[in-house]
Amino acid sequence: MNFEKRPALALFYCQNTPGSSEQDRQSLEMQYGSSLRLFPIQCSGRLDPLHIMKALEEFADAAYVVTCPKGACRYFEGNRRASKRVARSKTVISGIGLEEERIGIIIRSKDDRKSLEDISKEIMDHISKIPPSPVFQKVI
Repeated sequence: MNFEKRPALALFYCQNTPGSSEQDRQSLEMQYGSSLRLFPIQCSGRLDPLHIMKALEEFADAAYVVTCPKGACRYFEGNRRASKRVARSKTVISGIGLEEERIGIIIRSKDDRKSLEDISKEIMDHISKIPPSPVFQKVI
């Protein structure tokens, strides 16, 4: 089921992701408008669950994290930390009645040459199947 409104996505990504230069980021934000907000981070392991929750509370229907490949993290275990934090965030939103699919993580592989644009498109296609966030529904 596709919904009329395009979902809003907060995408946190490791700066080691191919196609993640400032020019690429600006191009993607122009292409998707307010439906996509990109947040480059030095390491996905530095992302706190609070960042994910804040995005879901303020503007996003979904929040995803893109990490560097396993074994290629310049800080050694950043993508492992990010995985644990995303799992914790999923548990929290599930506990308050939201779908776990609103939060996700893409752990790159060394063979994966997809650009940030390709990844963004795949995630946007995936989250278009979930209903708009009830957080933003007006209560009368």
